[in-house]
Order: sequence, then structure tokens, then C-alpha cells
Amino acid sequence: MSRDAIVLLGVNHKTTPLAVREKLALSSGYEEPLRALGQLEELREYYLLSTCNRVEVLFTCADVERAQNRVLELLFARSITAAELDQYVYRYVNTEAVEHLFLVAASLDSMIVGETQILGQLKEAYRHATKIGCSGFILNKLLHKSFSVAKRVRTETRIGAHAVSISYAAVELARKIFGDLAGKKVMLVGAGEMAELAAEHLVGQGVAEVIVANRTLQRAINLARCYNGQAVSLEELLGQLQRVDILISSTGAPDLILHKEDVRSVMRERRNRPLFLIDIAVPRDLDPAINDLDNVYLYDIDDLQSVVAMNKSERDKEAVKAQRIIAEERLKFGKWLANMESTPTIVQLRGMVEQHVRFEVEKTMGRFEDMDEPARQRLEKMVAAITGKVVYPPLHYLKSDNHCVGLPDRIKTIRELYQLDDGDDSQELQ
Repeated sequence: MSRDAIVLLGVNHKTTPLAVREKLALSSGYEEPLRALGQLEELREYYLLSTCNRVEVLFTCADVERAQNRVLELLFARSITAAELDQYVYRYVNTEAVEHLFLVAASLDSMIVGETQILGQLKEAYRHATKIGCSGFILNKLLHKSFSVAKRVRTETRIGAHAVSISYAAVELARKIFGDLAGKKVMLVGAGEMAELAAEHLVGQGVAEVIVANRTLQRAINLARCYNGQAVSLEELLGQLQRVDILISSTGAPDLILHKEDVRSVMRERRNRPLFLIDIAVPRDLDPAINDLDNVYLYDIDDLQSVVAMNKSERDKEAVKAQRIIAEERLKFGKWLANMESTPTIVQLRGMVEQHVRFEVEKTMGRFEDMDEPARQRLEKMVAAITGKVVYPPLHYLKSDNHCVGLPDRIKTIRELYQLDDGDDSQELQ
């Protein structure tokens, strides 16, 4: 009588380097892999999420081990080795899977904690699943619950109000200076983790275009692809600087890559249109003297460190609140699942008791169909009342949390006590 397990498999920016995540990204969209998952007889319901920072598949199944192996073989094994599968893929079952999904939806598992983009990505993936028809009763309930958990976290905490990374602080500073980043063009110099973090938040702020410049062009292409941006070589830096409003630099270069005279010549081409520069590299990428130029605003990592330090304690407080909300919602969903597991027994028990009560009443009073309507209604009420009183103790036993006996054992006890598996519904209650 046990229910199907809920399983979540995936990789993300915490567990897996970008070079590996690129291999696992769903370049063909959702429809093809969802239909491929539909060919696996081990899966009952399934859902797939793919972003630049994570690929996760959520499903229900009867045999966890077999279903996991089939899904891993289908989605991941062709792209990475068995050793990489063991190293990078996380695997969560039941309550751990539910909690992880809630953490993702609430952006507590995001590269930028508190960002809002992930919830939209979850909903978009869900739309594809519903279109294919692969998300059923359990996953529909779970995914809608994850959306409401995210909304509750956003409403009851200020999880997204404080910049807690240098990249995040840089983008927040740009937003404060421009007021609104929508429509702005941004260039990221460097394609490492700092640039990836900045790109994540910039897209969330609605920038018009992201340009990635890097010494190794392929790395620039890989990062730009994730954000529908443009990749250029580092040699094109000055030419591109004429077009953009904001530059965020985070290379690992040992020397300055942009000098005051370089920017002076660019500003003439820009007709002194304001340029906002943020240098988060160590050692610095940008000449500090650039700040002396008119309409050029240069900030370095020291300008941002104090903002991050002050905000981190505030974000940590909000994260604690968010974790508590997620723990509460996980318990609520667990109770719903438990009720789902006990429902067949409850329905069967109630039906059996009502059948016996009705049999005894009819044996004494005659068939219900032969009575006039008022008498029949009175007897129907009596049958319902007696049935309710008889089944109340076992139902209370099943639903109560105040037991050291687990729900599966309680279900087994009720089924044995009331002989629900004997298949003889005609037997009278003793």
C-alpha cells in the first residue's frame, strides 16, 4: 500500500564546474528530453528543469534504484563519464527532494541568493511538462506548492534586499547610479565565476544586452550563450567600450588591461556619454587614474567590500527566516503525502463498515428502496452516524502525529485488525 517515491537528480553551480554543466545543458529545448523520459516505464510522473546553472529532473517511481539508473543513463551518461556522474550528480529522495525543490524555488540554492529569475524558470519548465502531460497529481501538487513557498519567502523575508557578493554589489551599485538597468548595455571583461555571478544578476535586472570579452574566446562564447549575449575577444575591448553603458572587469591578468588614455579616446567617440566602470579584479584591471576623467565613474573592489560586509549579516538573518518557512512547508507537504498513503485504507475501512451497518439495518427494517422517502432519509442518516462513530477511533489512530509507531506500521495494523486484505466483504463484524 506504500506510495511511489519522489526522486530528484541533478547538477548545479555548487557541485559541478561550468565545463561539465555545458555538456549536460538541454540545447534542443524541453520537448525532446521530456518525450524521451516518457519512454522509461519506471517513471510515473516526471518534470525537467534546465538553466545555465542547473539541470534537474524530478520524478515519481516505485523502484528508486532502477529508475535513477535509467534516468541517469538517458540524460547524463552520454555526456559525462560514470566517475563524473558519481562525483557531480546529487540525488534526493522523498522529503530531501521536496526540501531541495523548495530551496531552489525560494532562490536559497541560487548562485545569487534572493534572485527572482529562478522562479520564472521553474514555471516555464512546468508549462512544458503540462503541455507534454507528464506531470501528474503528485508533481502538480508539489510544484504548485514550491511556487507558493517561494512567494511566501519573498513576502515574509527580505532575502533579496541585500547584496552579499562582490558581483552582486557591483550590479546593485550600477542600478543605484542609473536608477534602472532596463535597456542598458553591459560588457563583462573576463569569463570566470565573478563574471558569471554578475551576468546572472544583470539579466535579472533586465539589461538590454550582455557582451562578454575574454582572452580565451571560447570561454566568452560559453558564458555569453547562457545569457543570450555576444562574445568578443579581449582585443576588441576598446571598440566595444564605445557602445556600452557599464563595464564590469574581473580578469586574472597580472597587469592593467585598460589605461586612462585608452578611456579618454573612447569618451571622445562617445561624446562624453556617461560610462560606469567597476573593477572587481585582484590585482586591478583598470587604471585608477581613469576616475579623473569627466563623466567616467570608476569603482574598485574596496568600494564594494564594505557594502558586502554590512549586508551579509542582514542577508543571513533573512536566510534563517526563509529556512524556517521551508521547513514548515516541507512538513505540511509531508503530511499531505502521508494522508495520500492512508487514503485507500480509510476509504476501504469506511466502505466496509457502512456495508455491514447497512446490512444489519436492512435485515431488521427491510430494504431501503421499499421505504417511503422520509423513512429512507432517516435511516441513511442513522447509517452515516453509526459508520462515523465506529470508524472514528481507527481513523484518529491513523491520522494522529502522537505515535511512536510509523504510518506504514499503523496502516498495516488497521488493515490486519479489520481484515481489509481478506477479500471477503460479506463477513459480518463480530
